[in-house]
Amino acid sequence: MRTISGLWRWRHNPLRRTSDLAEAWLALATLLLILVAAPVIGTVVGGIAQDALQQSARDQRAARHLVTATVVRKLDLSPLDTDPETSSARDLRSRVVADWIGPNGSRHHGAAMADLKSPHRGDHFKIWTDLHGRIVARPLDAATATTHAVLAGFGAAMLTAGAVEGARRLVVWRMVRRRYARWDQAWDRAGPDWGRTGAGS
Repeated sequence: MRTISGLWRWRHNPLRRTSDLAEAWLALATLLLILVAAPVIGTVVGGIAQDALQQSARDQRAARHLVTATVVRKLDLSPLDTDPETSSARDLRSRVVADWIGPNGSRHHGAAMADLKSPHRGDHFKIWTDLHGRIVARPLDAATATTHAVLAGFGAAMLTAGAVEGARRLVVWRMVRRRYARWDQAWDRAGPDWGRTGAGS
């Protein structure tokens, strides 16, 4: 609204310079781009990210399998969990040595994170493995993929708005510099005695 009122104010003003009108139109064009282009770009980027992430989630669900492991013994130290999705449940997880059978029938023995607060020998728990029985992170779920896609779209919209506003500021800065350069040229043409004409000095 401020931009539109600025355009109206300069419409019939005798003090209006061409650069003033250009600056007002530039501000209006910037506002329209931010209101139209930024949401469109955000929606497109979010849609592309959604498709890619959902496909990745489907691929992970197809390639990763939930198998049952059996506790052999508990390990003393529990390293930090690198998966941010499960780090909130770290207090309920213990590092153990376990046995499990992979989806292809291969037998495995090694360290694993068990979702047991106090594991004992013979306790069962679930782990995610690949087809060969190697432990992997749990697959990406659809809700998390959608959240990431929404954040990607919002970020793209904000970056677009910032880029448009940055471009506007750059153009205005160049216009102001050009205006100052013209003023300097006009002062140089007027000469150092512009105010003393007819003063007899």
